[in-house]
Amino acid sequence: MGDTGTTWSAFEAAEPELAAAVRERFGQYTHHALATVRKDGSPRLSGIEADFRFGELWLGMMPNSRKALDLRRDPRFALLANPGSGTDMGGGDVRVSGRAVEITDPETVDRYASEAGAPLPFHLFRVEPTEVVRTRVDGEELVVRTWAPGRPARTIRRGNDDSPPRGES
Repeated sequence: MGDTGTTWSAFEAAEPELAAAVRERFGQYTHHALATVRKDGSPRLSGIEADFRFGELWLGMMPNSRKALDLRRDPRFALLANPGSGTDMGGGDVRVSGRAVEITDPETVDRYASEAGAPLPFHLFRVEPTEVVRTRVDGEELVVRTWAPGRPARTIRRGNDDSPPRGES
């Protein structure tokens, strides 16, 4: 399972408005939910802090945590921003899926630890997004904006009836 070749900074350059909305949504809370793949292929859901630094999205984890071992074995993940309390989901629901690339270069790890105030040792993963999704309510419609590498972001709107979804560019 190789790298996707797409970085957060590349996504941000391609879709700055969507990237800004996603960053803002993740910034509302410290703790989020990370889905990884267990050794037996079943999903594991864990709490995590996601961090935007140096133009990238990072995931830091305690040494030998289950989620870190999952990502070392299978780098696929989905990261869901904390929806917050109640049902308003201020800013919508955002999710980033992709591959987590472990960074072991001591200079990068030390730089990250120094700037983030993270205690050593820890596992550090750089996110390579394969899909970014923001879902929000606009009036009576559900609006889903989605992006994947190699294609422009697209928006789908659907009402609360049996009408088919409508796509936009």
